[in-house]
Amino acid sequence: MRGIKHPLKYRAVDLRKQGLSIGKIEAMLQIRRSTLSGWFRDIVLSQEQRAYLLQSGKDAFVKARLKAALWHREQKRQRIEQAKKEAVAALETINLSDKSVVEIAMATLYLGEGFKTVQGLGIGNSNPMILQFFIAALAICYDFDKTKIKCELHLRADQNPMEIKAYWAQTLGLPLENFKTVSIDQRTRGSPTYSSYKGVCALRCASTAIQRRLLHLGALYCEKIIANTRA
Repeated sequence: MRGIKHPLKYRAVDLRKQGLSIGKIEAMLQIRRSTLSGWFRDIVLSQEQRAYLLQSGKDAFVKARLKAALWHREQKRQRIEQAKKEAVAALETINLSDKSVVEIAMATLYLGEGFKTVQGLGIGNSNPMILQFFIAALAICYDFDKTKIKCELHLRADQNPMEIKAYWAQTLGLPLENFKTVSIDQRTRGSPTYSSYKGVCALRCASTAIQRRLLHLGALYCEKIIANTRA
């Protein structure tokens, strides 16, 4: 009502004259900001008070951004954890000892990542897990002797071929002498390489029959899934 003065007006004005921000006074006295702005219209703050409020605002903004970043990071962590739990639950419904399951997974991988324009089985990747799976699946599905796999490395200019050979040989459990070919990308000279990047390793096997089987199996599987969704 217009004729009645707010009981906290004098307290609010006094706090403002002390240099407190409108936001802080609003939080302390639970009075709407629009009301406070009207009360404070004629109050002139000193240069020191204005400088303090400006810096306080900047500090509050930085803290708010940090708090928001931490909140988003925690939310992301929770989403990742939930995704892992769902993946574990999904795998529990699959018989991983069934060779047909392994072969389907291998075929779809090969359809996406395997060599298709040359004769003979081949796949290249910078992710060791992809190649480890491929070698394991070869042994499970076709009793393939992994010592027959020949390896090629595609490296950046600042990488040491012998060190990278040793890394991939140990990681994939293959003989060092199987790494015959190394190519260097000269376009990368002068550009430093991340220590975690070990180049691209390509695996090649003289088995056109397996290559053809995987390509047809992967394509037919995808086509059947697509057809089932359209039925």
